[in-house]
Amino acid sequence: MKSTDRVAVAIGLYLAEVKAKVDDGWRAPGTYETYVYQSTKNLVPRIGELQLAEASIPRVNRVLVGIKDEVGVASAKTCKSILTGTFALAVRYGALTHNPVREIEPLGKKRRTPARALDAEDRQQWFELLRQDEGAVKADLIDISKFMLATGERIGETLAVIWSGIDRETGVVDCSHQIQRLVGQGLVRRAVKTAAGERLLVLPDWALEMVNARWTPETPPDSPLFPDSIGGFRDPHNVQRALRSARRPVGTRRRAELGKTLKGFRRAGGFTQDEVVAKLGWRKTRISLIETGRVKVTPEEAAALSQLYGLARSDRSALMEAVELAGLPSLADELAWVTSHKFRKTTATILDDGGQSARMIADQLGQADTTTTMNAYVGRKVLNPEAARILDEALRSIHNQDRQPPPGPDLG
Repeated sequence: MKSTDRVAVAIGLYLAEVKAKVDDGWRAPGTYETYVYQSTKNLVPRIGELQLAEASIPRVNRVLVGIKDEVGVASAKTCKSILTGTFALAVRYGALTHNPVREIEPLGKKRRTPARALDAEDRQQWFELLRQDEGAVKADLIDISKFMLATGERIGETLAVIWSGIDRETGVVDCSHQIQRLVGQGLVRRAVKTAAGERLLVLPDWALEMVNARWTPETPPDSPLFPDSIGGFRDPHNVQRALRSARRPVGTRRRAELGKTLKGFRRAGGFTQDEVVAKLGWRKTRISLIETGRVKVTPEEAAALSQLYGLARSDRSALMEAVELAGLPSLADELAWVTSHKFRKTTATILDDGGQSARMIADQLGQADTTTTMNAYVGRKVLNPEAARILDEALRSIHNQDRQPPPGPDLG
């Protein structure tokens, strides 16, 4: 590599280095795929033709700020990481004497939202919502949610658990793998990317009962605990989509009916969705969300639409009444903040309330965020039966409501 080489060439060499680390198990495949995507889409078009010697601090800064403003902070941060590695490689080759990215200010950070976990009432409401949702039942979300609460596992780790990794007598579970979808490979079951993530957990008694209820003598030992319709591994993205659908369904019946009514008024007025949002200055997707019942319609929005569509007084009155009825909160609205990651926070909170130490909780969740002293001198990957007892007491009532479940999940 020389100082006259193009930045694009140096990026290519750096990506090859990252790929080699992936092949050796030192980096996650998803990281490499993200780097390739961001390099191709955002970096090479903006800076690829520059010679390395021309990559001054101001030029590199303008590129990253441009990506931040045009694409977003997350992409800009990823691109900064790529350039940091690329120019560091160039320094090692002697093509540069310093790394220009080192002098660039942080690109900003996303505001941290306060941690929130499901309390006892939230948990009851969550499982009540799932039981009422036919789609959630078919997607096996009840048992998946329970297992994630019982272990603190990430969703990719939960979907990677296989029967041979479960001791059905003691409740010990091997939580050392995850499911990922990789470009050109499809779904892959691979080892978790950190040593902290390689752990054994003990299931609470109620969770072991749930697991054993799912087992049959014909179950292959290498099959997943939570299979898809043909017995294979499930895509974490599809399960996430099902969870989003459960907590944000298309809408209540009244909201869906209101959306159809507004759609009819729009068409009768001769407007397209794009024309409506342009005239009212709304976001492009707002009308689509309203007409499919996915969001609440405010009285102000209804009044603006009534005026635009030229509705008669009687139609306006009926519309405003429908808006008021459709605006009544539903259980799904109250739980819109729940994500699969909140299950991990809930597990951690339950264990913290039960007196577990920060180190014990971190081990349960597969995290390595501790001081060097704790990492060097506190035993890791040890079983923690006390965590299982605490989770058993906190969550058993949820499981008991499903002690007589319907036949196995219909994933077809």
